Amino acid sequence: MKPGQESTDVDFDGFVSRLRKAVAARDVNTIASMMTPNFGYQLEPPLEGDGVFKYWEENNIWPELEGILSEKFVKKQEYMVAPPQFADPSLNYNGYRAGIRRVNGSWKFFYFVNG
Repeated sequence: MKPGQESTDVDFDGFVSRLRKAVAARDVNTIASMMTPNFGYQLEPPLEGDGVFKYWEENNIWPELEGILSEKFVKKQEYMVAPPQFADPSLNYNGYRAGIRRVNGSWKFFYFVNG
């Protein structure tokens, strides 16, 4: 493995690939099945769970989501996050970011927030 490169996890790669396809197709049923029940979609005020798809629709978040999910995911604490800039504390990145982590042995889409 090259220095600085994340170890690849076949499960993770498959999960992200399915998530990207579902988002591109706006397949809310598939996306919902890949999320945690308390999926976080806004920091201030905090919003999670139900209402995420309505929120994305009303605020035209889909293109942002698609863009961020196309980025490379890197490890940050117990999460895999994108874009990689979010994992670098020196950058103070505060744009959109996505977080995925294992829950009971399965990958789950945990949050997509901005700010």
